[in-house]
Amino acid sequence: MSGYELKHYLKSINETKEHLLDSDDPMWTKKYSPYIINKCLAPFNDTIMLVNEMNMRHHLDSKLQYDFLLNTIRSKKRYAPWVKASKLKDLEYVKEYFGYSNEKAKAALKILDNEQINTIKNSLNKGGRK
Repeated sequence: MSGYELKHYLKSINETKEHLLDSDDPMWTKKYSPYIINKCLAPFNDTIMLVNEMNMRHHLDSKLQYDFLLNTIRSKKRYAPWVKASKLKDLEYVKEYFGYSNEKAKAALKILDNEQINTIKNSLNKGGRK
């Protein structure tokens, strides 16, 4: 197996329990990213506490962190979509128009309809090229 992809590490921790970092290839250890692995395992109720333990011990060697997760997490198929911050296209207009922070502007966007947002955009139009 080659490629050193995230899916290989996650599959070994979650399902197969195959110890990738003990292979003859040192690149498995070099390419292992504890932060990303922890972020991928964090959404699940049965792994969150173990991930938190690794976050508190971030100074440990990558191999030690991998060994801990490999040997403590029970075999199970886990899938969750990647958590991304949703980008609101009209957030900047609302922030500038009302002088709101991000949180207040997000709340205001839930209340405003399209006509009101267009009015805000038109009032903030400063002319010039688009």
